[in-house]
Amino acid sequence: MCDRLLAEGHAVVAVDNFLTGSERNVAHLDGHPRFQLMHRDVTQAFALDGPLDAVLNLASPASPKDYLQHAIATLDVGSAGTRNMLELARANGARFLMASTSECYGDPLEHPQSETYWGNVNPVGPRSCYDESKRFAEALVMAYHRTYGLPTNIARIFNTYGPRMKLDDGRVVPAFMDQALRGEAITIYGDGSQTRSFCYVSDLVDGIYRLMQSDERYPVNLGNPNEITIREFAEHIRRVTGSSSPIVTRELPEDDPKRRQPDISKARRLLGWEPRVPLDEGLRLTLAYFRA
Repeated sequence: MCDRLLAEGHAVVAVDNFLTGSERNVAHLDGHPRFQLMHRDVTQAFALDGPLDAVLNLASPASPKDYLQHAIATLDVGSAGTRNMLELARANGARFLMASTSECYGDPLEHPQSETYWGNVNPVGPRSCYDESKRFAEALVMAYHRTYGLPTNIARIFNTYGPRMKLDDGRVVPAFMDQALRGEAITIYGDGSQTRSFCYVSDLVDGIYRLMQSDERYPVNLGNPNEITIREFAEHIRRVTGSSSPIVTRELPEDDPKRRQPDISKARRLLGWEPRVPLDEGLRLTLAYFRA
């Protein structure tokens, strides 16, 4: 996102406490005249010298491995962190974009998932720290818009992958690629019939950039509508990596969604956006990064 904003001519202040991220992901921007990196925890309020045109709140652990390990921090960043960033936007007369998630739909009973679907979420399950932090954040964003007239956007992000992910992230793309590159068994959970829809990172960034310039205040799905089963995806990874790793199964985690596919008709209509990068191309680009 920082790369895209700089390429469009903007000045960027990136704020991160690196709980789950890595500073090396922005190391190539060190010394850029329009880029500043601040080590801050957004759950603690702070001020920035303006003017600010936009605040993009992308902060949160996002993989099950990370948010289960940091459950309270995940709830804090979705609540206090979102509130602090909303106040920062309000104090500077800036617009505000919230990175929400397809997990707001939980284990969906509606397929594909459209923005009008309210979801099927377990509020006390192990994944609830992430699901409910994002659902609360959406409610908070809408309250600020209705109360203060703050120009806001909400992006409901579906499975996204690409370079700069952590190999030990725990999400399916780095996990499968790591296992395939090491010649280890590729682990799928359940029988592998559950589905996901994978969007390459540059496509997602383009969607976020378009959304932040729009007047749409209600959530907009950003993801790839091409649905694939996890077992099919594991076979895909074996082909792309040239691996002969066997595929093994483990017990399905609690509340793991059985189907995930975005209805992106709203993004197509309002933003003129849809994913462009084919799965094979995106996986090759990601594989090159992981191999390095």
